[in-house]
Amino acid sequence: MSNLQNKVYNQVGVQVDYQVRSQVSDQVWNQVDYQVYSQVMDKVWNQVDYQVRSQVMDKVWNQVWDQVRDPIRNELTK
Repeated sequence: MSNLQNKVYNQVGVQVDYQVRSQVSDQVWNQVDYQVYSQVMDKVWNQVDYQVRSQVMDKVWNQVWDQVRDPIRNELTK
C-alpha cells in the first residue's frame, strides 16, 4: 500500500472501528444493564414486599383479632 492509502485506511478504519465499537458497546451495556437491573430489582422488591407484608399483616391481624376476640369471648362467657 502507498503512504496515501495507509493514511486513508487508518483514518477510515479508526472512524469505523470507533463507531462500531461505540454502537456494540452501547447495545451490550444497555442489555446487560437492563438484565442486571431487572434481576436485582426483582430480588430486592420480593424481599422488601415480603418483609413489609409480613410486618403489616402481623400488626393488622393482631389488632383485628384483639378487637374481634374480646367481644366474642365476652358473649360466649355470659
